Amino acid sequence: MKSYVLTVSCKSTRGIVAAVSGYLAGAGCNIVDSSQFDDLDTGQFFMRVSFISEEGASRDELLAGLAPIAAKFGMISEIHDSAQRMKVMLMVSRFGHCLNDLLYRWKIGALPIDIVGVVSNHFEYQKVVVNHDIPFHHIKVTKENKPIAEGQILDLVESTGTELVVLARYMQVLSDNMCKKMSGRIINIHHSFLPSFKGANPYKQAYERGVKLIGATAHYVTADLDEGPIIEQDIARITHAQSGEDYVSIGRDVESQVLARAIHAHIHHRVFINGNRTIVFPASPGSYASERMG
Repeated sequence: MKSYVLTVSCKSTRGIVAAVSGYLAGAGCNIVDSSQFDDLDTGQFFMRVSFISEEGASRDELLAGLAPIAAKFGMISEIHDSAQRMKVMLMVSRFGHCLNDLLYRWKIGALPIDIVGVVSNHFEYQKVVVNHDIPFHHIKVTKENKPIAEGQILDLVESTGTELVVLARYMQVLSDNMCKKMSGRIINIHHSFLPSFKGANPYKQAYERGVKLIGATAHYVTADLDEGPIIEQDIARITHAQSGEDYVSIGRDVESQVLARAIHAHIHHRVFINGNRTIVFPASPGSYASERMG
């Protein structure tokens, strides 16, 4: 038996669920989990189906059989092999809390991805990365060499077969060209104080203003800085008794958790971009363990 995930997006109309489920049943497949959403504002339909091919059909065979239904409904559809781990490239600068968290989750199997490399514009985390038997790539970025440096990053993406780039506190703004080339395939994490607290030290600003909630946001990267479709968010409540250093520590914990959850949703094909928004289907009860182990 083989396990797959089918993703579908198209204009909303009657009969889509019946057609998909009927096809899968006829092809000897058993549906394990199914989620769907009709966006009444845009008229778009989104669906994710996790299923098992009890007859061991290949992905290509299943796609070929689905083709007439996809054509009938004008679907953007894909079938993903659940055993195939997504190839991910991590990028980091000088704040390593997200990188270290992701490496740990990856090491214990909680984040089933293939990390094809780590790119940094500094050397702080070279030893950490190499000790995990992961290739480390130092690509210095200056105002003068930025186009060349970005070209080197894109070359790495191509040569390693990278499917997702994660900016684990990579403190460089990506060009419009790279954002367009990698649309829907770059995830960034930032503090949720934007745009109220911009700049290099948002937690200090938050402390000085007596903020009572610290948050973080993971989103897809677009040409509009920090305004891409949001995948995951979370907050932590704080009090007047906590110091500016506490704000930083708590904020980093929230950032790490939010980024990991966003990646988890993406690699299991639970996120659909819907204009400036996202549709994020939750992991169903009992399915997280199987997702976690790939």
